[in-house]
Amino acid sequence: MVRGRRVMCGDHFAPREVGVRDGKIAAIEPLGAGLQGARVVELAEDETLLPGLVDTHVHVNEPGRTEWEGFATATRAAAAGGVTTIVDMPLNSVPATVNVAALEYKRLFAQQNAFVDIGFWGGAIPGNKADLRPLHDDGVFGFKCFLLHSGVDEFPHLEADEMEEALAEIKTFDSLLIVHAEDSRTIDRAPQPNGNVYENFLRSRPRGAENIAIAEVIERTRWTGARSHILHLSSSDAIPMIRSAKNDGLDITVETCPHYLTLLSEEIPDGATAFKCCPPVREVSNREKLWEGLIDGTIDYVVSDHSPSTLDLKDLGNGDFGVAWGGVSSLQLGLSLIWTEARRRGVGLERVVRWMATRPAERVGLRHKGKLSLGYDADMAVFAADESYVVDAQRLNHKNPITPYQGKVLSGKVRRTFVGGREVDYETPTGRLLGRGQA
Repeated sequence: MVRGRRVMCGDHFAPREVGVRDGKIAAIEPLGAGLQGARVVELAEDETLLPGLVDTHVHVNEPGRTEWEGFATATRAAAAGGVTTIVDMPLNSVPATVNVAALEYKRLFAQQNAFVDIGFWGGAIPGNKADLRPLHDDGVFGFKCFLLHSGVDEFPHLEADEMEEALAEIKTFDSLLIVHAEDSRTIDRAPQPNGNVYENFLRSRPRGAENIAIAEVIERTRWTGARSHILHLSSSDAIPMIRSAKNDGLDITVETCPHYLTLLSEEIPDGATAFKCCPPVREVSNREKLWEGLIDGTIDYVVSDHSPSTLDLKDLGNGDFGVAWGGVSSLQLGLSLIWTEARRRGVGLERVVRWMATRPAERVGLRHKGKLSLGYDADMAVFAADESYVVDAQRLNHKNPITPYQGKVLSGKVRRTFVGGREVDYETPTGRLLGRGQA
């Protein structure tokens, strides 16, 4: 049983007692009701009880590239950041999760190293249309595709017509296609990103590449009537057409990430390849429009796109943006990052939780996660909203100590995390592997 003066109840906070039995929330009563438990957790005056966050965009990279991350380190980092459920991307593991055999192989590595609950995405690539339904039946939460080179050769991209075929196929069993939306031809014609000047890299991934690709996703979704989702929105230019598509009744959603909502291209130093990601961090005016789209509901939720690599792959010695791996590691920091920026804008913690727990859980069909509610999984984070700390990459649980947030002062710290009613001790993995049908 957990007792505290600030427990999240729907869209507000109230003094409550939360009873947990067999990993589920069994009772929620006013503080003072006198619920009894084999174990009682008393929140401190400065602590808030939140539902565990749900991060549906995580690259764990195991098996095959475990030196980049791995289930043990990724799920420890998730728990330390209040994330109690992740959904793992089908790349950059080897083999990529594009058939049932690869999914089952990945589960072998995950099952003994899960400190939080883990679900899996399948991949849609050229030639695997016949594998989509079997993957769906084996429990993936949907399918990811790229509209340009993915960065790894074992996960080739789809052309727009192939994406439409995938949408038509997954509609037959009501799955979800999630799309890395950048147009390959636009990027092929853009300037090369070589060198240590960030502005050159930014020009190599123009907003137009996103805008064209997102327009393709919208129209192919319209033509097929399928369900789609746009990953890691970086270009604010696309917000009006996404809003229009939603107004037209299309079943389309969109996410963005902490790096697009907190970082600015104008402040990225030369050679600082820790900041490189694709699509890129853009200008301050773009960031402000992304916040507007998030607040007005056009952007549905916020996830990490945790895309780690080894230090060598970040080309730290030369700082060449054309050579360095593109990806930001932020799985452990997401809640603090968004809360720091949100409170500065007068946005309440309840909205942050909606963006980072409730909405992603709803979109992918995690019906018992993302809320503190009767019958839901007892996934909880004890959060000290007013505590501040300085980011130190060496003290994070990520396998490789590199982050663009090094030295930043952030507000809000996760003090304890519970998954299925058990407190994460970072030594005994008690997380579960989730299949869509059981979730």
